[in-house]
Amino acid sequence: MECPNETAPTEFVLSGFPFPQEMQFPLLVFFFIMYFLTLSGNSLIIWVVVSDLQLHKPMYWFLCHLSIMDIAFSTVVVPRVIAGFIPGGKVIYFGECVSQIFSLQFLGCAESLLYTVMAYDRFLAICKPLHYTNIMNWRACLILSLGTVILGCLNSTLQTTFTFHLPYGQRNHLDYIFCDIPALLKLACADTTVNEFVILVGIGSVAMSCFLLILTSYMYIISAILRISTSEGRRRAFSTCTSHITLVVIFYIPVVFHYLRPTSQDSIDSTVSMFYTTITPFLNPVIYTLRNKEMKVTLGKRWGGNTK
Repeated sequence: MECPNETAPTEFVLSGFPFPQEMQFPLLVFFFIMYFLTLSGNSLIIWVVVSDLQLHKPMYWFLCHLSIMDIAFSTVVVPRVIAGFIPGGKVIYFGECVSQIFSLQFLGCAESLLYTVMAYDRFLAICKPLHYTNIMNWRACLILSLGTVILGCLNSTLQTTFTFHLPYGQRNHLDYIFCDIPALLKLACADTTVNEFVILVGIGSVAMSCFLLILTSYMYIISAILRISTSEGRRRAFSTCTSHITLVVIFYIPVVFHYLRPTSQDSIDSTVSMFYTTITPFLNPVIYTLRNKEMKVTLGKRWGGNTK
């Protein structure tokens, strides 16, 4: 497709949610509350872990890392979605669109890698407990955390560069709730086959590799747990893993559905994308605090109560 004007657009106009006008205010309130709770919950996790010496362990280091990413993930998306409910708020400038896509790709890739690192941490703790402290020391924790950031940045740079290398002319109506690659590619005045291949290789290989590594880790973990002689020991071992498994499922299924299926529908994609950009960051602290005994005990102490 030839562009009538090769000059890149200076701004894009977002369509917003495809819901009736009477739903706009309830949605605005919903996203505002979700954003507030996400910031509060994840900030609470960081504060509790940092302030309690008993929680200065690799598992909680990675949990803090996850909470920081969730705050960033929600901040990149939700304020822009909220702005879309305000008159004139659906206009997003070109530079802001580039920044949003880069941030989304970076955080999505880094978080996928972090879930894998957390699975590896649980594998070492349960399957190799005698060697755990030697292998998962603070130097290893720092290297693994930095690795997720560096690889996420490399993947994001690749995806963003290929996306904005395309000509868009003056086509600037983005049929979506925020700037994202699949929606933006529909505006391109050129063949997007290479870009779709880059998405499949870049996002697909990271997502599937991470998921397979997590699955392999839990196969070994479950096998080790079943060999524990006492039911209490098995219960405690399972309880340290169920939170992580739950979050992996609710993060990966929407991502794979959104980016890696052959066809897309903007109305469905908008709803699905809100799961891993809004719902998952909100659920992370809820699931970890409700299912983690050490976190509940620490919170009980901080608030002057008793948590059993």
